[in-house]
Amino acid sequence: YRTIYMLTKKQVEEIREHLNKAQNPLFFFDNDNDGLCSFLLLQKYIGRGKGVPIRSFPELSKEFFRKVKELDADYIFILDKPVVSQDFLKEAEQINIPVVWIDHHLEENKIPEFVNYYNSSLDYIKGLNGEFKDNRYGGEPTTYLCYQVSQKKEDLWIAVIGCISDKFTPDFYSEFSKDYSDLSIKSKEAFDILYKSQIGKLARIFGFALKDRTTNVINVLKLLMKVKSPYEIIDENNQNYILYKRFNQINEKYQRLIKKAITTEKDSEGILFFQYGGDLSISSELSNELSYLFPKRIIVIMYLTGIKVNISVRGKGIRSMVLNAIKDLDEASGGGHENAVGAQVKIKDLEKFKENLAKLIKEN
Repeated sequence: YRTIYMLTKKQVEEIREHLNKAQNPLFFFDNDNDGLCSFLLLQKYIGRGKGVPIRSFPELSKEFFRKVKELDADYIFILDKPVVSQDFLKEAEQINIPVVWIDHHLEENKIPEFVNYYNSSLDYIKGLNGEFKDNRYGGEPTTYLCYQVSQKKEDLWIAVIGCISDKFTPDFYSEFSKDYSDLSIKSKEAFDILYKSQIGKLARIFGFALKDRTTNVINVLKLLMKVKSPYEIIDENNQNYILYKRFNQINEKYQRLIKKAITTEKDSEGILFFQYGGDLSISSELSNELSYLFPKRIIVIMYLTGIKVNISVRGKGIRSMVLNAIKDLDEASGGGHENAVGAQVKIKDLEKFKENLAKLIKEN
C-alpha cells in the first residue's frame, strides 16, 4: 500500500475550465499508451481537438510548434512529456496561446509563469517556485490524472489501458472488473493484467499501433476517437483492420526478440543486458515484459540507431544509478521514474555506460 498522488479538486476544476474554453485544442502527447490514453480521455471529454504523438526523446522540441500554426490551434495541451523545450514555450508565449501541461515524471523543469503545470509527483503545481519533491515512486500515470478530469464512465476501459501500461493498477480497476468481467482477471498486479487479460491484449495492440508511419498513426487516432466500446476492437474486423495489421507485424518481431533476450539472460548475474538494432524501436515494451518475467534482475535494453543508443532500464531504485552512469558521458541524457528509466548515449560510449552501471549496481 502507498499514498496515491493525484490532482486536487481545485486542479481538476481548473483543467476542466481550460478544456471547456478550448475551441480548437492541440494535444501533444508522449508516444506510448499513457500519453495516448490521456489524449483520448480529454479529447472525448470535450469532443474536439487533434492529437500529435511525440516520438522525440526526451523533450517536446521547438520543431513541433509548426503544428500549432498549421492547425490554427487556440490552446496547447501537453500530456505525459517529462521535458519541453524552452524555445517551444517561448513560441507559445509570443503568440499568447494558453499552455496546459499535465505530467507525472520526476524531472525538475523550469516552467514559465504563463504555463498551467500539473504534476502528480510534485507538492506544488504552478510556477515551480516551491521545493522540488522527489518522492520515491513518482506520481500516478498521466492517464489516471486525466480520468480524474473526464470521469466519463464509458471511457473507463481506456483509463485502465493507460494505467496498467504504466505499471499501475488504478483504484477504479475493481469497477472495471464488474462492468467488463470477460476482459479482466482477478489480480491487483498491473503487469499480471497487462500480460494475462483481454484488456491487456488491447493495451498491447494500442501500443504497437503507435509505432507506424505518421499517416497510419493519424488514421489510428481517428479510429480510436470514434470508438465507444472495447468490444468494437477486441476482435479483428474490417473497421479496426489498421490496428491489427500493425500489431501482427510488430508482434512477430517482438516475440523473436523476447525469446532471444531470455536466452541471453541465462548467462547474466543480476543484470540482463540486451541490445538489438533494425528499423523498429520497442525497447520500453521489451524491458517491461522482461522485468515482469525476471523481477529480481535489472533489465537494460539497448537499441542501436545511427550513432546513438536508446536505452530502457527497469529495476528497483534504478533511476539515480542510471543518471550517475551517464553523467560524464558526452551528450548523454536520461530521466524517468524511480524504477523505470530511459537514457541515450553515443555508441562509442556504450561499453563505458555498461561498466559504470554494473559497478554502481554492485556497490548498491
